[in-house]
Amino acid sequence: MWKCLYLQRCRIHSSAQVLKKAPVRLKGKSGAEQRWMVRQINDPFVKAAHLQHFRCRSAFKLLEIDDKYRLLKPGLSVIDCGAAPGAWSQVAVQRVNSTGERPDLARGCVFGIDLLHIAPLQGAHFLSNRDVTSPSTHAELQELLPQAYADVILSDMAPNATGLRELDQERLVCMCLSLLELAEKLLRPGGSLLCKYWDGALAPKLREGLTRAFQDVKTVKPKASRKESAELYFLARTFRKT
Repeated sequence: MWKCLYLQRCRIHSSAQVLKKAPVRLKGKSGAEQRWMVRQINDPFVKAAHLQHFRCRSAFKLLEIDDKYRLLKPGLSVIDCGAAPGAWSQVAVQRVNSTGERPDLARGCVFGIDLLHIAPLQGAHFLSNRDVTSPSTHAELQELLPQAYADVILSDMAPNATGLRELDQERLVCMCLSLLELAEKLLRPGGSLLCKYWDGALAPKLREGLTRAFQDVKTVKPKASRKESAELYFLARTFRKT
């Protein structure tokens, strides 16, 4: 159903003629701010997210990846790192049946973590104002998770951009590498990890770390990721717990 809605909405908006005129409310904004706002206004995924009640357009990245690779199944336990504003958690809640809306299917659970506040979401347990790299956060998750393990770790987190490409990429790679420590503590053997990274010189280092811990590692770029963006995702499956 989700996939059908997604494809239907995208066809509707991609076939529509999009007006490029900036609305009056952009007056007084800087050139960069105006370009960003016009891009948002004309982005079909932004419009589809609004129509389908997702918290942001990034939901469609996870929907597309999950439709292809089937990471999220009813009954699984999921940790969503960098969860704010909660769009990926919305997708996870539906896919693992954490609300129990489908009584004929196993009921999973979703835990979201972010340094920021995350508005409540039925079917998800959010740990707001928490650092995903902190041992205290790991301990809290271990107590909350069924049997103290997760089946899937998701990460769409990214550092605040400095505008220095190499520095920003290094910071994001370090964040992704910290997920390996989280996986070692909390990911079930055979589990999966999906993390965002920015393409660049340090990407091979991240792949190398993931390859040591997982049997299968591949790069994916969903259509909802803008073509001009360096944003990519590593999908690592079959965790080999040491």
